[in-house]
Amino acid sequence: MRGLLPSQEDDVDPISAYAVPAGAGDDRPFVRCNMISTLDGAITMNGRSGMLGGAADGRIFQVLRSHADVILVGAGTVRAERYGPVRLSGELRQWRQRQGLSPVPPIAVVTRSGNLDWSSPFFTEAEERPLVLTTGDCDAGEQQRGERVADFVVAGDERVDPRRVLDHFQGVGYRSVLLEGGPGLNAEVVHAGLLDELCLTLSPRLVAGDGPRVLAGPELSHPLDLDIVHLLEDGGFLFCRLAVRSNLQA
Repeated sequence: MRGLLPSQEDDVDPISAYAVPAGAGDDRPFVRCNMISTLDGAITMNGRSGMLGGAADGRIFQVLRSHADVILVGAGTVRAERYGPVRLSGELRQWRQRQGLSPVPPIAVVTRSGNLDWSSPFFTEAEERPLVLTTGDCDAGEQQRGERVADFVVAGDERVDPRRVLDHFQGVGYRSVLLEGGPGLNAEVVHAGLLDELCLTLSPRLVAGDGPRVLAGPELSHPLDLDIVHLLEDGGFLFCRLAVRSNLQA
């Protein structure tokens, strides 16, 4: 993997390159979003992101997960991408354990309805018990079934509030959050002013269509400015690590 910015380097160590900034998570959990996009702005093809990536993208996906205390994702993404439990390589599991972390991070799923497949491997084979972040009006039957395989947290009345989600994470000691979408959840986190970094993989592909972008929903009142932390390249894929300007760490 080559480094292009801020300096040119032939052999970049991704684990070091994606280290969480010093001091991040002291005041509230550090939130980093990981997404992939084609050159024409699509984040999926046929409803899934898998066809856009490659081996290098898969490696960065794993590295980013290894740096997280918890992974945050919307229920729609879990269903569309057919999420399974977190799997990390032996190298990354050992690295996490040296940092005093569990071998894999848990996944927290945002859902109002609780409409999830409780018998899927995502729940039944999870090494770390998943969290279900829901609302006070979640379907009681779904919650009863889900509590056999997941821990439920009420984080809003009629919608899941990202601020309440982070308050819960902070309360249980999570300092680093990896947000994996989808676009609606990404936008809610941005609108709440809680995004610290965007890790965007630019896939050297074009797909056309009218699929979703990184963010969905109402337009922001002002553009969100980001600064480049680094730009890496491998196999034609560009890996952009971008920090929200107001939260940029020196």
